[in-house]
Amino acid sequence: MEDKNNALSPFEEIYLEEGFYVLKIQNNSPLPQKLTKAIDSTYIQFHFCLKGSADFLFNEGSYSLPVSEEQSLLLYNTQKDLPLNAVLQPNAWMFSVVMTLRKFHTLFSREAHIIPFLSNENKDKKYYAQEAVSPSIAVVISQLMYNSLHSNIKDLYIKAKVYELMALYFNVSEEADTAQCPFLVDEDNLKRIRKAKEIVVSRMAEPPTLTELSQEIGLSLKKLKEGFKQVYGDSVYSFLFDYKMEYGRKLLVSGAYNVNEVGLKIGYSTASHYIAAFKKKYGTTPKKYLTAAASAV
Repeated sequence: MEDKNNALSPFEEIYLEEGFYVLKIQNNSPLPQKLTKAIDSTYIQFHFCLKGSADFLFNEGSYSLPVSEEQSLLLYNTQKDLPLNAVLQPNAWMFSVVMTLRKFHTLFSREAHIIPFLSNENKDKKYYAQEAVSPSIAVVISQLMYNSLHSNIKDLYIKAKVYELMALYFNVSEEADTAQCPFLVDEDNLKRIRKAKEIVVSRMAEPPTLTELSQEIGLSLKKLKEGFKQVYGDSVYSFLFDYKMEYGRKLLVSGAYNVNEVGLKIGYSTASHYIAAFKKKYGTTPKKYLTAAASAV
């Protein structure tokens, strides 16, 4: 279930089951964007800042809690509603998991002793926690943010990855970090792979070659290919193709640009080349897509 904001909204809601959903939040603009969503006291919230920073506002904005890059924030209060009221800074990305406490208990009913706020003495208290995002968690979040799976299995994949994310978040042993992904146990590798993604996205109209990219981030070509696949679940150029198509689709739906203008913005020298790529991705032409979208409103 996606939010009902405009086509260029940074906010996407994915419904997994009753009382359980995730939010993919991206602010790719040069200006801060405010996000609001009603969340009542029956829910527990996990927010992971993948890039940039965000400020969470409480008590009608009288109190602000900053969450910086590679930090997480857990929010839980059975005595008071905690609606999402945050300001996402420019070029900031965040992934959030929101589920009812009842659903959350079903995940950990046998392991409640390792989770402080599930103990009897804490169950009716508020609980806020900020933690650093470990390399293994960062890998899972990246896979959740970027995947090119068929729609038939995408929800299943996301749910499985969210379960993995919760297991890693509450894992009391640090050994999971090394077992999860040997290539990325070195946090420096993860940062270089993220940098590679940022480079190709920022230069989508004229992306560097793989050799140029590997030189720019300081990784061998082999490690670049392996690492990018592990983090983002796809090759560099397959990931970039999907990103460009989705970015272009949102520009088209906004009505601010025509097909030729959108094609040029994402790196296609002619409208015909862009139309062919669009049809490969979405199975129809941009014109037919827009007509169908308009009739569905």
